[in-house]
Amino acid sequence: MAHPKSKISKQRKRKRRTHYKAAVPTVAKCTTTGEAHLYHRAYWLDGTMYYRGQVVIQAEEELED
Repeated sequence: MAHPKSKISKQRKRKRRTHYKAAVPTVAKCTTTGEAHLYHRAYWLDGTMYYRGQVVIQAEEELED
């Protein structure tokens, strides 16, 4: 089995890992509804699901008894 020639210190390891950072998600504005949402994600607005400015799932209307 391969073994490292020398031990990598905690400080050196952590310095290397500091460059992996979470990026801020990109937010888009829908041209149809004007709602802010994440890119490439469907979003709900008033019970209706939109994706790329088009209705994907229509809101269900309440049935009155």
